[in-house]
Amino acid sequence: MRALPRLAVRPFANRTSRATCQRLLARRTYANIAAHKFGQPLHETHPHLLKPGELSPGITAVEYHERRARLAKSLPRGGIAVLPSSEIKTRSGAVFYEFHQQPDFFYLTGFTEPEALAVIAREESELGYSFHLFVRPKDNHAEVWDGARSGIDAAKDVFNADESHDINRVASILPDLLQGSEVVYTDVLKPHRSQSSLSKLLGHGSTPTDGSLQSLLKAGNVKPLKPVMNQLRLTKSAAEVANMRKAGKLSGRSFTDAMRKSYKLEKDLWTDLGYGFRSRGLDGEAYVPVVAGGTNGLSIHYVRNDDALHDGQLVLVDAGGEYGGYITDITRTWPVNGKFSSAQKDLYNMVLNVQRSCVSMCREDASTTLDGLHRIATNGLQDGLRSLGFDISGNAMDVLFPHHVGHHIGLDVHDAPGFSRSEWLKEGQCITMEPGIYVPDDEKWPSHFRGMAIRIEDSICVTKENPLVLTTEAVKEVDDIEALRGGGSV
Repeated sequence: MRALPRLAVRPFANRTSRATCQRLLARRTYANIAAHKFGQPLHETHPHLLKPGELSPGITAVEYHERRARLAKSLPRGGIAVLPSSEIKTRSGAVFYEFHQQPDFFYLTGFTEPEALAVIAREESELGYSFHLFVRPKDNHAEVWDGARSGIDAAKDVFNADESHDINRVASILPDLLQGSEVVYTDVLKPHRSQSSLSKLLGHGSTPTDGSLQSLLKAGNVKPLKPVMNQLRLTKSAAEVANMRKAGKLSGRSFTDAMRKSYKLEKDLWTDLGYGFRSRGLDGEAYVPVVAGGTNGLSIHYVRNDDALHDGQLVLVDAGGEYGGYITDITRTWPVNGKFSSAQKDLYNMVLNVQRSCVSMCREDASTTLDGLHRIATNGLQDGLRSLGFDISGNAMDVLFPHHVGHHIGLDVHDAPGFSRSEWLKEGQCITMEPGIYVPDDEKWPSHFRGMAIRIEDSICVTKENPLVLTTEAVKEVDDIEALRGGGSV
């Protein structure tokens, strides 16, 4: 297996003292931690999932500390950041959707429970910051129904908060924490429809209540936190890249296994992929996948996945697994019957050549941007389409290639949302490359290509000189795809 690329040294990585590391890795209250119940896995309770020192798979308590320290250093003197967790979303009645933690909150805390609030203030101290964590208290009755909670003590003793508090006391405690802060960085003032207890405590809604965070911040100097977090999350640590590489490798194997099989229904292919992700050790699907047979692939985000698959069609599959919160993003297109027709092969190889060319430029020394790579992809696809007999005058490319060629990935499928695609790509950033061609069933286009949808996507870590493709185990060469169904080995 190829060694991980050398990544830039993270700020604070060499400044964390031995004493600080020991404090962060210690369990300070629980004499027998494995006998207690917590709201998420710990090494002591789930050693098959986490290694010693890790708060979440692959990420140690020390790294979470370094992230908080980097955030604090990014704030001005007197700055403070306020981050709420995600909330449980109801599907209907008492039935709820699977919980997914708010990525910025998770990035800084490693805490995966709902109804929590992190307050991180810059301070001139050894750590460089103070960390307050509001969480749900232990509640025997509630835990009988909804599972264990970590509780207030664990917020300090496990998750290394300097001070921990009952989330129900936000309104009485938070004003004192904000007092004296010159500027507050937060995104909680965005419109929010939830009516959960955390939402009400934060004052979401049209009429903020007295003592709510919204009312507290109304007269203060408030700035959005998202731009600061984008900068912090954009460059991945070696541990983050390792998580994404594991997600990419195991997801890729699931794709390749799916290509070996013959399916009659989109939902059966979808089921096999999801099972493949989990059975190989991933946490599950990173997002609702696209499993699109034939002309269904002309819809970029087709997710019904309820149609039949027919001989002679292509099937376009955009899916990926998740590990420790980190995702992978893969798209492959292959023939339902395992054998490309002549026209399918011509269009597929054209898209593949463009994709390979773009992937090769995902390195810092190429001095390019995502927008620059999009222009390269567009020009390459235009030339390829011309050679195949397409008329690409007018708005043809807007129809045939309607989306951008790539985006950042990490804890989110579209990581660092709002970050400009015109910024230079740097070592340690992780992105996708996904050129595609979508040919409507229209007389304007050559008849033998009509109705075809082909997209090829890999997840990539940008390095100094040689891109690290995280998803190589999902085969994409025509000969390799056809060999899978023909009994050959890849």
